[in-house]
Amino acid sequence: MPRADRFLDIRRAPHSGEVLARGGDPEAHSVLQRCGFVPVVRVHEIYHRAPVGLDEAEETRLAIDAVARLRVAGYHVDCDEPFDTNQRTLHYLPLGAQVAQLADRIRKAAATEDAAEVLTELTATHDGILAGIEAVLTATADFHDSLGDPADPHIARRLRYLADERLRVIRTDLAHTRDALADRHAPSPGRNTCTEEVPATEREASALCAGPPPPRTVPAPPPTVAGRRR
Repeated sequence: MPRADRFLDIRRAPHSGEVLARGGDPEAHSVLQRCGFVPVVRVHEIYHRAPVGLDEAEETRLAIDAVARLRVAGYHVDCDEPFDTNQRTLHYLPLGAQVAQLADRIRKAAATEDAAEVLTELTATHDGILAGIEAVLTATADFHDSLGDPADPHIARRLRYLADERLRVIRTDLAHTRDALADRHAPSPGRNTCTEEVPATEREASALCAGPPPPRTVPAPPPTVAGRRR
């Protein structure tokens, strides 16, 4: 039976006229946000709504896109009839998920230099991930400077503070960690690598190496002999 968090409901609320999406897990919420929905966090619930200022046709297009993407990702979506669709949008690996794969590489690292290689993708001075985040924060601050609301200059200053102070601390500490790992040259505990050599202390004469045995091969089935038809 599918888990409850694999079910979503996308409908126009009768009392407010808003297009609301309810249910789902964090992955589904990410899909909704990439479609343009805005998260609403309440004490006992997190749901999503269409952005304000859209006309009905734009809201319908937004909902149809969300239904299509969620169904491709394996979610069961109940929706109003205008939002229902047989359209299937291509499902791609988001950039954040690609970055998260670095964590898996660190978990599988056999030595400190392997972990340092992964951290370099984060800390590289010119084109590392953290350098890219700093560029995004700065560009967003510049964008707010071009807007006209009274709060926009404050938001721009806050974003620059995050880039110049908070992110710089993370980047500096992580770069120091990366450099220390690169100089350490130590194996990762619990990572047993096969040297393809038999230890001198091995007592079994039949031992070939310390690694796992070779995979068993399945014999091919005998050829089928076609008999005469009656």
